[in-house]
Amino acid sequence: MVCAVTWSAEDRELVATCAEFPSLSWLAPTQIEALQGLQDLLCEVTEDMREQGEQVPQPFAA
Repeated sequence: MVCAVTWSAEDRELVATCAEFPSLSWLAPTQIEALQGLQDLLCEVTEDMREQGEQVPQPFAA
């Protein structure tokens, strides 16, 4: 998955995002917490998708 952490001036925190899931993000005060929060969220979302028979997007990069 292609993930990035950037500063959100509006939220005044770091925001982690994933290119394969553009509607998902996670805010946190540190880069590590933002990435961990996003990783946990992505695990939940992809598990739900599989349970519902939906196709999980392929990673843009290895």
